[in-house]
Amino acid sequence: MAEPTSLSGAAPLAAGVGLAALLPGVDGNALIGAFAGATLFVVSAKSLPIWQRVVYLLISIIAGYLAAPDIARSLPVLSTGVAAFGASAVGITVTLALIEKSRNFDVSWLRRGGPPSA
Repeated sequence: MAEPTSLSGAAPLAAGVGLAALLPGVDGNALIGAFAGATLFVVSAKSLPIWQRVVYLLISIIAGYLAAPDIARSLPVLSTGVAAFGASAVGITVTLALIEKSRNFDVSWLRRGGPPSA
């Protein structure tokens, strides 16, 4: 069975992103950059099940596209495509790491009424 990230599986999705980039009001550079960054993450996450990779692909595309203008304004990046690529490739990785760290965070002191004494 072919991987969903192979050329045959990714071609319809890439075509859809390319067509969406042609719509008026859509920043094509940011959309294509977000798709490229999300695809990079999905291809590198081979240990995840296929359904999780598809969900992370969609989340990464949306987050990268939405973050692109803010990143392009805040950093010396001239293209929203480059900003969206970085946001979608790095954003999901950082978010997953924070979620994993938060599972081990001790918040029992909140129930006791104060921080633990040193």
